Amino acid sequence: MTAEAVLQTALAAEHAAVYVYGALGGQTSQAGSPTFYAAIAAAYTEHRARRDLVTRELRDLGATPVAAEPAYALPTGIDTPAGVTRAALALERGCATTYAATVAGTVGPRRRWAIGALTDAAVRELAFGGRPQDLPGS
Repeated sequence: MTAEAVLQTALAAEHAAVYVYGALGGQTSQAGSPTFYAAIAAAYTEHRARRDLVTRELRDLGATPVAAEPAYALPTGIDTPAGVTRAALALERGCATTYAATVAGTVGPRRRWAIGALTDAAVRELAFGGRPQDLPGS
């Protein structure tokens, strides 16, 4: 798989993550659970930044970045804090898988960046109740 192809896949995942985290943020309470709300808000902000960076990387390669879908299917059961936590964990696990493939399909500075994104997703999994894995994203 080419660097362009893995970056397009990463961009598609980031589009979905931004959309879903936006919905998850709407289901959390800043007043009722400030720490949890902050974790969801931080994830949303990080995924937006990654989406924008991957978009620029693709343009630098001369590619047309994949567009976001008009809407994405939302996880079920996000009407409770536990449901939001499960959805955020699943989202980060999916992103870790995507970034593991991005690490494998890139070299040099892009690979170093993808390793950072994979590491961030793995650490964020822990914040949402995940367990450490020897090879996150596998």
